[in-house]
Amino acid sequence: MKKPIIIGVAGGTASGKTTVSKRILEHIGPEHLAYIEHDAYYRDLSHQPMSQRQTFNFDHPDALENELLVTHLQALLDFRSVEIPIYDFANYTRISNLQQVEAKNVILVEGILIFVDKPLREMMDIKIYVDAPADLRFIRRLRRDIIERGRAADQIIDQYLATVRPMHLEFVEPSKRYADVIIPRGGRNLTAIQMIVAQIQRML
Repeated sequence: MKKPIIIGVAGGTASGKTTVSKRILEHIGPEHLAYIEHDAYYRDLSHQPMSQRQTFNFDHPDALENELLVTHLQALLDFRSVEIPIYDFANYTRISNLQQVEAKNVILVEGILIFVDKPLREMMDIKIYVDAPADLRFIRRLRRDIIERGRAADQIIDQYLATVRPMHLEFVEPSKRYADVIIPRGGRNLTAIQMIVAQIQRML
């Protein structure tokens, strides 16, 4: 191919973005698709004390280093491999190791805020928004952050009320208007996922 296809998968926290992305990856195959999570580009907070890190607004667009992601996508479009950051969510820092991502014919970028940043959004050939009810998203996030990120329930609830919900209403939900496809019910919507996969295969 002359140029890889870039697919963006956005949606609210715990809406099912990762499930949709992994189903697309399974159907297209890792030999054809490079998968990048926007979460890897959170800014490193190692210079701040833990008390400040815990109150940082991770749901605002400025929390992510989009300039670096755009640079990496430009390299992948030229079929050059990149080394992306690895983020430690327990300590709110980037670790010293990097993850190498090889150039493929399809590049899939997943994240809650990827449609908010105009330069990033305009690089995408297909924009998918994964939709789910707010109460279901909150329950999923609560369970995930306790099990996977070692956080206390009170801390998760406080963060949700202070930043996650307000930022969703201000930035994430309005970005839905940029989507080419909106998937209700997230990863359970197999019909929508199969239609998207078929379109990607036609483009390939």
